[in-house]
Amino acid sequence: MTRLELIERLRKALKDGRFHHVLRVEATAIDLAKKNGVDIEKASIAGLIHDYAKQRPDSDFINEIKQKGLNPDLLNYGNAIWHGIVGAELIKDELNVWDEDILNAVRHHTTGAPVMTKLEQVIYMADYIEPNRDFDGVKKARVITAANLQAGVAYQTKHTLNYLIANGKPIYPKTIDTYNAWVPQYEGEID
Repeated sequence: MTRLELIERLRKALKDGRFHHVLRVEATAIDLAKKNGVDIEKASIAGLIHDYAKQRPDSDFINEIKQKGLNPDLLNYGNAIWHGIVGAELIKDELNVWDEDILNAVRHHTTGAPVMTKLEQVIYMADYIEPNRDFDGVKKARVITAANLQAGVAYQTKHTLNYLIANGKPIYPKTIDTYNAWVPQYEGEID
């Protein structure tokens, strides 16, 4: 489908605030893609669709996990994890996006992964630092990411894990794997 057709699908699937968020993530992803030698069209598509399933009812995700035979451990988590990992399956079925690099960028945009392509890194960071994000540390995340995309990934991973721990939130095991793969090698650049 064309970009305009995709935009219309997203406008129907998302509430206004979330719709504008994905447009900002797309713009941020394109900017990061240009600076990091990443395919701009893939960055645009992944930025637009990363939250396609974010506002779906839990029952959609539970059904998809069961029907597709996804890891049953996913049932122990909620939308924060599902909309990426399970959302990628809904994107394949409903938007006919089959490019695994784009789908992996969607799958990993909240949890990260021990090994991520540059496109995955771009979407992971674009979602975190898009212009309307306003949380303690976002300005530093923007500066670090502008200087070194991989260090940005490490920064986000460390700060997200710290946030989850400080707030007594469950931690998806692959987020710990992401931390172990990224944070130690960039520790000096992110503190």
